[in-house]
Amino acid sequence: MAHFFYLHGFASSPSSNKARDFAQRFAERGINLNVPDLNVPDFEHLTLTAMLEKVADEVRACPPGDVYLLGSSMGGAVALHFVDRYRHAEGARVARLFLMAPAFDFAGNRWHDLGEAGITAWRETGGHEFFNYAAGGLRRVHYGLFEDLQRYDSDSLQLDLPIMIFHGQHDESVDVEQSLRFASSRPNVDLHVVDSDHQLLDQVDVMWTAVQTFFDLP
Repeated sequence: MAHFFYLHGFASSPSSNKARDFAQRFAERGINLNVPDLNVPDFEHLTLTAMLEKVADEVRACPPGDVYLLGSSMGGAVALHFVDRYRHAEGARVARLFLMAPAFDFAGNRWHDLGEAGITAWRETGGHEFFNYAAGGLRRVHYGLFEDLQRYDSDSLQLDLPIMIFHGQHDESVDVEQSLRFASSRPNVDLHVVDSDHQLLDQVDVMWTAVQTFFDLP
């Protein structure tokens, strides 16, 4: 029995537009799409390491069978690093990855957004407010997230499983160059650069068609 997971992005939640849309499409085929809440232990104290542990717990709880991951933005980075970090355990069950605007360099993206002064202020105050789409307003995130992210290097990952990526060429949150660079030296990566932005909401029908084929859905 196969198991399917949707991993949402930073400042998002299981109730995001894409998560709900994909869950409905899977349900129409009689398939459950697991959408764990990755705001662990909570949004303010979020770390990538905690997110990976959450996914490991969710996969561990599933009966035997292949696991397929869909990851959006930071959820894409979570998917990649989960397979790498748990490659001899729960990660070995993952058969394929479908990533949407994956945030390969989340820490670098924050440098781009905040600048050196912003990062310094984040460190000195211990927290920075980011817009949380699930909450509909600004919410504090501790500097520990940025420190934790320094432990992970997406560009160095070498994974053997098939990976499909959709990335908007007008993405202002995660530069499409990150996906182009990642795919350029990895023949197992099928990259689709589309005429869209970071959210890819106008590409859901196209991505769903790709998911059905890539995951060989019934």
